Amino acid sequence: MDLKKLIGGRQFWSLIAVLLILFGVLLIVGHPKEEASPAPLPPPEDDVKVLVLNYHMVNSMFISLAIEPGDFDWQMKYLVDHGYHSISPDELYDFLAGKGTLPDRPVLITFDDGYEDNYTNAYPILKKYNLKATIFVVTGFLSKRKGYLTWDQLREMEQNGITIESHTVTHAPLPELSDDRIREELVESKRQAEAELGHPIEFIAYPTGVHDLHIVGIAQEAGYKGGFTVKYGNVDRSSNVYAMERVPVFRTAATNVDFVDRLRYTSNITQFGWTRN
Repeated sequence: MDLKKLIGGRQFWSLIAVLLILFGVLLIVGHPKEEASPAPLPPPEDDVKVLVLNYHMVNSMFISLAIEPGDFDWQMKYLVDHGYHSISPDELYDFLAGKGTLPDRPVLITFDDGYEDNYTNAYPILKKYNLKATIFVVTGFLSKRKGYLTWDQLREMEQNGITIESHTVTHAPLPELSDDRIREELVESKRQAEAELGHPIEFIAYPTGVHDLHIVGIAQEAGYKGGFTVKYGNVDRSSNVYAMERVPVFRTAATNVDFVDRLRYTSNITQFGWTRN
């Protein structure tokens, strides 16, 4: 049957037009326009991520733990130029406990062991950029071993934004020690530093970052209110205050490029989860 001949040419094309209009209406009704997604809410204060940098030496020794003074200067300038604000362990602790606030882009700059170059090389650069820092010292080495800080140097630095905390007495790996030796390392280093510096020592950096729940319990008994590991990551309110994360900084073939890479969390250490507790 030829529908066009049956109803006439003009009526046929009118019918087609009406059908097309009806089909378009059905499409619109059957597929309503999706509403635009609402703008994301600003992150709550609890989402603040705190960068804790972990250095050791600042000198020209060609080893991974030694950052060239020129590179350290470049890195500190980078932090300042990109809006980072240095904080102390107490400021970090108060934030985690819900008792304080932090500046934009907070960074806690830490050094382990207590090498003399922290005073001769790093300290002038930190003062140059008006940055706070924290040194976790091995108390049994201070004022005794060549290449390590003296208590007089530490007292001077504490007058200019540097915080001193504990890294045990001898840097012995704590899990390998008896309970009595663990207590001696934690309690005696705290006692020595408090006697020399005249203020409470309340934070511990575990030697090589190694710790367990038993060691944490002894640290709590000794009077520490927080501890730092070498587990790679940022600190936030979900962190264990006795096992806080840090971002280690090493000498590499491209030290400053790798430094920026670590700040941005594109390092393979993060991508593949190569972390050490």
